[in-house]
Amino acid sequence: MLNSRLLSLIRKEFIQIVRDPRTLLIMFVMPIIMLFLLGYAATNDVRNISIVVFDQDHSTAARELISAYRAADYFHFDFEVDSVAAMKTLIDRGQARAGLIIPPDYGRQLAAHEAAQVAFVLDGSDPTVAATALSAATLIGQMKSTAVLWATLEARGQPGALNPPVEVRTQVWYNPDLVGSYFMIPGLIGMILQFLAVLLTSTAIVRERERGTIEQLIITPIRPWELIVGKLAPYALIAFFELLEILIIGTLWFNVPVNGDLGLLLALSGLFLVTTLGIGLLISTIAKTQFEAMLIAMVIQLPSIFLSGFFFPLAAMPPFLQAVSYLVPLRYFLIIVRAVLIKGVGLDAVLSEVIALTIFGVVVMGVASLRFRKRLD
Repeated sequence: MLNSRLLSLIRKEFIQIVRDPRTLLIMFVMPIIMLFLLGYAATNDVRNISIVVFDQDHSTAARELISAYRAADYFHFDFEVDSVAAMKTLIDRGQARAGLIIPPDYGRQLAAHEAAQVAFVLDGSDPTVAATALSAATLIGQMKSTAVLWATLEARGQPGALNPPVEVRTQVWYNPDLVGSYFMIPGLIGMILQFLAVLLTSTAIVRERERGTIEQLIITPIRPWELIVGKLAPYALIAFFELLEILIIGTLWFNVPVNGDLGLLLALSGLFLVTTLGIGLLISTIAKTQFEAMLIAMVIQLPSIFLSGFFFPLAAMPPFLQAVSYLVPLRYFLIIVRAVLIKGVGLDAVLSEVIALTIFGVVVMGVASLRFRKRLD
């Protein structure tokens, strides 16, 4: 009889979900929209930066320099002007983000084995684009300089003079091409799980109270813990479905690798859901209306997103905010999901984060359950 009561309550909750178009929209459409919007928009992979060229030399060496910049994936040469004023106008209007100025004696200086200088002007109003353009321009310039120096030494019969005493060979593990989606898509798993679990759980229970059906459930033989499990179980199952959905789309559409154990990821996701469902349950004991529940959920969601390392690296934050971030459960889950999916690590590598999530889950769910039972009594 115990199982039948609980299963009946879960079935009733699923029927309510199916009959509510707004809830279905939030559950199944909103996560996909968020995945594609943030998967494409929330990235620091800056490519095809528009450049304006002011070539005063028009020599073969100048064309080779322009070709070196054009060959990189970072720049796109859209304009060629005949004055610095025209270049400034294009940058001021936002039509170009950078400008390359080649002096009139550039080719002659190189032919005479003299040091030649070019100017690379950047629009710093957008620091992200400017930083990427600056790094790429500097690297391309160094590579071109090395190639010219090598050719000069070869012409003099001294190619060995270019060999540096120390050579640094860099290696990038796990994400060799530094693809932003490899970082963003796993983070979306945690953000969407938290968004769904907190928002839907809190509003679903408050909706019962608004409609007066919570009193009908109280007078039934259902025990308080059965009511809690029956209300939370459907949203936990839906959250797991969304997790698999994001993984499939992320793997097939965004080519995000899955290097770790999916069973481990699902188990640790369940641990994270205990915390997020507990937060939703706790909100339901505070809010009196669905609007109030949504408002409180948003107040909790926004700081946790910004302080979890989802958008901004924690190491770049002030010490005070770094200390506050330890109170955000999403912080620990993002470390776990990114380490398991991208690095392919096991439980031992994320054990401290698992312990922290366990403590959060026990405390939050315990407090929420006690408050919810008290409201029922």
